[in-house]
Amino acid sequence: MKRCARGHLYQAVGWQCPNCGEHPAQLDGFVSFAPADARASDGFAEEYFAHLARFESGHFWFESRNRLLIWALHRYFPQAAEFLEIGCGTGFVLSALRRSFPGIRLSGSEMFVEALRFAATRAPDLALFQMDARRIPFESEFDVIGAFDVLEHIEEDEAVLGQMRAALRPGGGILVTVPQHPFLWSAVDDYSFHKRRYRRRELIHKVRAAGFKVLHVTSFVTVLLPLMLASRLRRRTRPVDFDPYAEFKVAPALNQMLTWALDLERFLIRTTLSLPVGGSLLLIAQRDS
Repeated sequence: MKRCARGHLYQAVGWQCPNCGEHPAQLDGFVSFAPADARASDGFAEEYFAHLARFESGHFWFESRNRLLIWALHRYFPQAAEFLEIGCGTGFVLSALRRSFPGIRLSGSEMFVEALRFAATRAPDLALFQMDARRIPFESEFDVIGAFDVLEHIEEDEAVLGQMRAALRPGGGILVTVPQHPFLWSAVDDYSFHKRRYRRRELIHKVRAAGFKVLHVTSFVTVLLPLMLASRLRRRTRPVDFDPYAEFKVAPALNQMLTWALDLERFLIRTTLSLPVGGSLLLIAQRDS
């Protein structure tokens, strides 16, 4: 069900509340639930999306994460019919899910309308809207909600998890990825407007406190952790010539080798092995009835 700005719940094809007549704004052609925040936030830099759109396709990390998420959705929520990605960015994940799950109705939300322009190009037939994840205008609407490297940008991450639970149907679940290990903090995190890098126990505690049963949690980018640690130690402080996109610029041969390494890692994860350390965490949980 949809929830209007005045708190009424309703079911309708459009966005006008039949109880009070309220309807969300339109911003650059997108339904907007938080227009005041659509171009400015302390959680992300709007100009970052153009760089993401340029580097994501073919990059070992983004492609490998997509394949991991596709496996997780197949494995844990094979009957899902309605999926929402919060913080969908440029639509790179949504476009991959659309190819793998043609029967699922996919929706995407994003705080920044600039990102939605890229997402609309990659996924033109999906429902996209501008929204603050701390105030999700749905209740018991979706089977699965994904947040992929989003929570670390939001100070009130526990509030977001609570909103995700409210927007799920009974039995629904979440897929979450976050950066792991505070000891990996570097200038890259500063530039990316991260509020935190997670410890495993911290994320599990917050998810459970929000009313979820954790089904599986594993680290990933495990085999590359030594390389990542060396890279991040060099970037503890932000030098004058700091290039925030250096980690995106990978030579083709090296990119292929790193892809193979993460393919091996994903093979281990698919056996339901929980890898203990890694640059990122994947958590899969189900709404606690």
